[in-house]
Amino acid sequence: MKHLFLMRVVTKVILLAIAIASVCLIANPVPGTQLEIPSTSLRSLASQQGFLIGSAVGDKILEKDWQYREVLAREFNSLTTENEVKFIIVHPERDRYDFTRPDALVKFAQDHNMTMRGHTIVWFHSLPRWLTENQFTRDEMKEILRDHIQTLVGHYRGQVQHWDVVNEPLGSDGSLRDNLWMRAIGPEYIDLAFRWAHEADPDAKLYLSEYGEGLNSKADSLYLLAKELKERGVSIDGVGFQTHIGFLSANDPKEVAENMKRFNEIGLEIVITEMDVPVTQFSGTLEEKLAQQADIYRYFLRICLEAPNCNTLNMWGFTDRYTWLKSFLGTVKDPLIFDFNYRPKRAYYAMTEELKSHLNKSN
Repeated sequence: MKHLFLMRVVTKVILLAIAIASVCLIANPVPGTQLEIPSTSLRSLASQQGFLIGSAVGDKILEKDWQYREVLAREFNSLTTENEVKFIIVHPERDRYDFTRPDALVKFAQDHNMTMRGHTIVWFHSLPRWLTENQFTRDEMKEILRDHIQTLVGHYRGQVQHWDVVNEPLGSDGSLRDNLWMRAIGPEYIDLAFRWAHEADPDAKLYLSEYGEGLNSKADSLYLLAKELKERGVSIDGVGFQTHIGFLSANDPKEVAENMKRFNEIGLEIVITEMDVPVTQFSGTLEEKLAQQADIYRYFLRICLEAPNCNTLNMWGFTDRYTWLKSFLGTVKDPLIFDFNYRPKRAYYAMTEELKSHLNKSN
């Protein structure tokens, strides 16, 4: 009898343990087994109001991580190439182009009905050694740049809707950055880049991209540069505000909203192109930091939704599992709206609430 009693007790304990484990598994899914799926996606809410919500995407991650692919397709209607169309990737040798990596991203975007943004065509960084270590004449450099732009943009004609044509042309003091293109060609390289991109795909929208989006001397210089380009008849559609909050950008949305207004007055769009918000810039407990992060995402989404010339917010990634800050600074700063295990963070829900609120006002 005692043995029978003990067996019953042990059985009950085992069953209870299994039940508890099952509940825990549902509440905290093991990575690779299931995903927490919000009832309404960012994509659905944004698309209903003609708004683009997007993320930078790496082709290697896209290929290997099914969770990444699933969340990306569900939550976003815009995809930005993180590195795949940079000069060093697509033009590794002077007479050879390789579009293998960006082709994979373009196919994913097409398969999932996503708007495609190419980042970036002309930059002072990510240049191949054949270009930086050889001495070319000004005319040769112009021909190299023209061929690069028209080959790249022409290859994706009708497939990439938006291009960051020139990235970070300004130094921290607001003057034109001293870079390879400035030294070889002069300030004209910016005008030429837009002209050649427009010739390669007249229907694509073309943008400058910069950081430092508040009200400051660099922002003034960016405004004047864009204004002068437009006055010279350059085919520029808008300016990208990178919005790396707390790292390269100020975190005052009111200043950014004011800055957006003056670009609207000269007929230029604004796109938030690379937003992320590291929590280490905030004080308090982790929960308090996550709440502050959520507020920043909410407010920047709000100013974009309310501005007549802003209809896109792109983040530089969407999960803390993959962030450029890890490779750039050596640490993970939890800057994005999904955590390491693809669970939505407070910032995600703050953005869905803001999109719902704006949709209700519009209706």
